[in-house]
Amino acid sequence: MKKNVLLFIVSFCITNAFAQIDIKRTTKDNDLKLSVLPYYNYGKGLGITSPDSLFQFNIRFRIQNRATYLQEEGEEAAIDGQVRRLRLRFDGYVGDPRFIYAIQLSFAPGDVGEIKDGENLNVIRDAVVFYRPDRNWNIGFGQTKLPGNRQRVNSSGALQLTDRTINNAKFNIDRDFGFQVHNQNEHLNRFSYNFRSAITTGEGRNSTDKPDNGLAYTGKVELYPFGSFTKDGAFFEGDLKRETTPKVMISGAYQYNNKARRTGGQLGDDLFEKRDMKTAFLDAMLKYNGWAAMAAYMQRTARDPITVNPNDATDIKYIFTGSGFDYQLSYLFPSNYEIIGRFSTQNVNRDIAALAPDTNEYSIGITKYVWEHAFKAQMEFTLDDMKYFDNTSKQNWYIRFQVEIGI
Repeated sequence: MKKNVLLFIVSFCITNAFAQIDIKRTTKDNDLKLSVLPYYNYGKGLGITSPDSLFQFNIRFRIQNRATYLQEEGEEAAIDGQVRRLRLRFDGYVGDPRFIYAIQLSFAPGDVGEIKDGENLNVIRDAVVFYRPDRNWNIGFGQTKLPGNRQRVNSSGALQLTDRTINNAKFNIDRDFGFQVHNQNEHLNRFSYNFRSAITTGEGRNSTDKPDNGLAYTGKVELYPFGSFTKDGAFFEGDLKRETTPKVMISGAYQYNNKARRTGGQLGDDLFEKRDMKTAFLDAMLKYNGWAAMAAYMQRTARDPITVNPNDATDIKYIFTGSGFDYQLSYLFPSNYEIIGRFSTQNVNRDIAALAPDTNEYSIGITKYVWEHAFKAQMEFTLDDMKYFDNTSKQNWYIRFQVEIGI
């Protein structure tokens, strides 16, 4: 009896030890596929692991500096220079490698937002804890990105152009606080798929408004018909890994935000009345031998999207309802220079046509990668062509130079 008990204890310890080693290895290899962690560089930041392996702490930073010359029709030309993003990121585990934390703080004015009386200083972007029982499951609690459109899930530091599209600006669902469950089934050379889901407050990041009983429900499916991309290539734009065989990703996401307070659900100004809104996303990505192509569709609907200040009938806040398409094509030369072209079209729904224009956006860019997306220089020209309900039109354009560096 004692011998059997001893054998059981030894067997359990060995099995658990190998399980811990496997989880530590996969954590180190950064295959968690969480949007709060970077996937586009060779480095993993500056890391510390305790001698007894009871905790791990990694620190990363990212700086995005830009200068822009912009011309809005009917206005005097302007020059803008700013630190667009300054981020600090921390991740690791405490006590057990299966319990992973990720923290991201923002300090640039454009990230924090305007400081207003009675509102919070919005420096916390991500503060989330994930439990990872095995390679396939991640269960998260806290504040982080929702499983929405592909371009928004990707870090702003992993973009080919200096900013996301006009459709991402209007329709994306950004970050929220709540629970997330991810089921991942990725293989390099055969059909793969991921399922992601979230139940969150629906109010966006760092909200301290009076609680209500409305929640946001988000679901997403990702399909990889020919296997996953090299080095998590779905998480960065451009074919920096020069896929030797064609790789494709197709994904769809949907969110129902019940009793949303803000014009964009998790983003925007406060509405005068709560509204239910529905947002849908479709994405496709192809990479092969330096070529990369992406397409996206986004749509938001809401019943009675216009709200009016009860004390001032001229003061209105509305949900941006409508739809849009994005198309992007690029080629990376062996010299690590890349050329990029992008076209976006955005159409508003009839119920807000008098308040917002239909827009076409055209962008071309050149990027020089010094160390993948972690250290690069970008030049971009973008033209916005806007058409209003009264048949008038307006054109704005800008030229921008940007440098991104980080670890």
